[in-house]
Amino acid sequence: MSENLQQAAEARTASVVELAQELVRRPSRAGIDDYGPVLGVLEDWLTARILPHRRLHDAAGELVGLLVEIPGGRPGAWWTLDACVDTAPYGDETAWSFPPASGDIVDGWLLGRGSSDSKLAAAMFCHIAADLLPRAADLHGGLAVLLDVDEHTGGFGGARAYLADAAAARPAGVMIGYPGLDEVVVGGRGLWRATLAVHAPSGHSGSSKTVVGAISRAAHLVCLLEAADLPGVDGALPFPLPPKLSVTSFHGGQGFSVTPDRCDLNIDIRTTPTFDAHDAETLVRKAVAELDAELPAPKPTEVTPVATWPPFRLTEGEQPAAALLNAAAAAGLMVRAKTAGPSNIGNLLAGEGIRATAGFGVPYEGLHGIDERAHLAELPTVYAVYQRAVLDLLGG
Repeated sequence: MSENLQQAAEARTASVVELAQELVRRPSRAGIDDYGPVLGVLEDWLTARILPHRRLHDAAGELVGLLVEIPGGRPGAWWTLDACVDTAPYGDETAWSFPPASGDIVDGWLLGRGSSDSKLAAAMFCHIAADLLPRAADLHGGLAVLLDVDEHTGGFGGARAYLADAAAARPAGVMIGYPGLDEVVVGGRGLWRATLAVHAPSGHSGSSKTVVGAISRAAHLVCLLEAADLPGVDGALPFPLPPKLSVTSFHGGQGFSVTPDRCDLNIDIRTTPTFDAHDAETLVRKAVAELDAELPAPKPTEVTPVATWPPFRLTEGEQPAAALLNAAAAAGLMVRAKTAGPSNIGNLLAGEGIRATAGFGVPYEGLHGIDERAHLAELPTVYAVYQRAVLDLLGG
């Protein structure tokens, strides 16, 4: 790693942390808090440094993010740094040992919800953009910084607004600022999700007539689904995870005296290159057909798909993974490429044909849980790695 880059990154650390503290102190829980205050902190910071930026709105006109755009002076591809500034909820606040919106620094840790996912990364990416602005004329293509909200809802409103914006340059790749020092996430399983409505005649639980209620039929369907044969890992492909099926919600009935006529299930299937969304839907519909044949009901079981994302995986030689992994190695870090089990925003981008990494940052604790915190000692190195990767991608 260039000594100049490392020294500049160390000089920047205090300013990055100061901005991150202000962001953590603005509650921005997805679907709960107003996003205006946290985005306002960023707007003020960007405006003070004359960084070109604009608001992003969804189809309903709601504010869902900010987009910073720095065009280079030479032809080339655009690349994007992305960090969400909405957060997971607090959970049981009485279980926290500090206020969830603390923003304080204790023993080298930045404390509070969003410190690790991903307000520190948002502050870091804004500073990298500010560093590049004076030398933009010498760069190829351009750099965008996406500061999005509506991420932790799973709606990804900010990312969707960015991709739908005709005025925005389409990126060749995106680096997402999720935390974790030991891995660069270069892939993830996809998903296929559906709701199932299981029907049956209603009846009185004390009746002399036996009725197979919707709950019993739904329980049988769960057994059929969990017994379904899923393929393992295909050793011929560079994708290390198998598909996975989970029943994540089961609702039906109330009280004690009535067997209900409907029970609703949520099904989540994580997909892979060898078991895609079509395979997932086929498996579920086969189990449903078996249920309706074995335990007939007045109305067939309904399957309603609600979301589909493709799996993705970059090779270590594909950009932007190569630039990030090479920059980490140059900084003396032992970083491995990882394919994640959970899906992430990289899957959304993959569906748009955009390559993405989805994780490299500072060490952390309590992400989405109690006492979330981000460790700051490694921040100068992480900063320098991202800056070096961006410069490599932009021919700087």
